[in-house]
Amino acid sequence: MSLIQLLEEELHREAASTRRLIEMIPEASLAWRPHAKSMSLGQLALHLAGMPETVASMLASSSHEVPTVPLPEAASVPEILTLLERSTAAAAGKIREWSDDELQHPFSWTLGGTAIVSTSRYEQVRSTLLNHCYHHRGQLTVYLRLLDVPIPGIYGPSADEQ
Repeated sequence: MSLIQLLEEELHREAASTRRLIEMIPEASLAWRPHAKSMSLGQLALHLAGMPETVASMLASSSHEVPTVPLPEAASVPEILTLLERSTAAAAGKIREWSDDELQHPFSWTLGGTAIVSTSRYEQVRSTLLNHCYHHRGQLTVYLRLLDVPIPGIYGPSADEQ
């Protein structure tokens, strides 16, 4: 199996876990935040849902300026779920456009036009696209726990499911 196929399978498998978490979000709590410096629940979930498409698009070139990330507030849970589905499909399509060889091409994040991180595209798919999503999904589980929402299992049964 090619690296492309493995990455695409992981993207879809992990998006299913993310979807289960987003479905648990109480819509009345979208504006809630655990701390004044934290994103709101709706901002975090919307950011997480849109990340696959956004990052995959950035990785299509050989470099990209570190973006200023807007954090709009989600209006509803269905809006977040719709974005997740579209974003995952778009990211999978972008990944399928590359070959295993193209995953080895260099990619650089720039700041003010100066490269600050340079690795392979593969490393950026792993870290900036996939691992970054898992990081924010972990934050989402903490937000939900603080709101006393039962957490669905991600890599096996959760404490709420046992």
